[in-house]
Amino acid sequence: MDTTSHARHGHIEEHMRSSEILTDIVIGMSDGLTVPFALAAGLSGAVGKDHLNLIWIAGLAEIAAGSIAMGLGGYLAGRTEVDHYNAELRREYDEVERVPDRERDEVKEFFSGLGLSHDVQEQAVAEMTKDKDKWVDFMMKYELGLDKPDPQRARKSAFNIGASYIVGGLIPLSPYFFVTDGLQGLKISAIITLCCLFMFGYFKSKMTGVHPLQGAIRVMVIGALAAGCAFAVAKLIQI
Repeated sequence: MDTTSHARHGHIEEHMRSSEILTDIVIGMSDGLTVPFALAAGLSGAVGKDHLNLIWIAGLAEIAAGSIAMGLGGYLAGRTEVDHYNAELRREYDEVERVPDRERDEVKEFFSGLGLSHDVQEQAVAEMTKDKDKWVDFMMKYELGLDKPDPQRARKSAFNIGASYIVGGLIPLSPYFFVTDGLQGLKISAIITLCCLFMFGYFKSKMTGVHPLQGAIRVMVIGALAAGCAFAVAKLIQI
């Protein structure tokens, strides 16, 4: 029984961590593909052939700044989750100490909701509240709906999001390293990036339960609109 329980628990944890990694990659890649693509498109409409280096210099600077900003956002979100859990954990320990009868009633109410008989409820409450740590863990999970977060989650999230942003940002920027004309680079970048956005949107939609084709087209159109608007604004300013 214990082996099965641990195996199930391990499976759940692995599944949860995999989902967190995929979420980080989705966040980083979505912005990494779109923002540098729009920036490069805008600069392509603003600079001439003699200033092509400005596109990839500005693009690399944006990727660096964007990855740091996105990574920092992921770190702060991870720290907030851990801090919130620890604050609620301290509050539960305090309530178990100060108002144990009320906390026992809440445990009993949970078991009552499962349809257990009165005698079984009493036995379950007595068993659960014998160990303070298990009691508090039970309240955290079933009263507050909080699972203990990975203490390394903040740093992992920062790295995953930042690295994904860099990878995504280099895709639309890479053609500009091999051309001599910004507009030519934009054409190649648009083809590559829009294909990547379509594939990214497809797999992202499958993960989130959205219709894959609709999701892929939506992500691709958003990227195209962002780049098109940036290019149009740059051209208007030149007039």
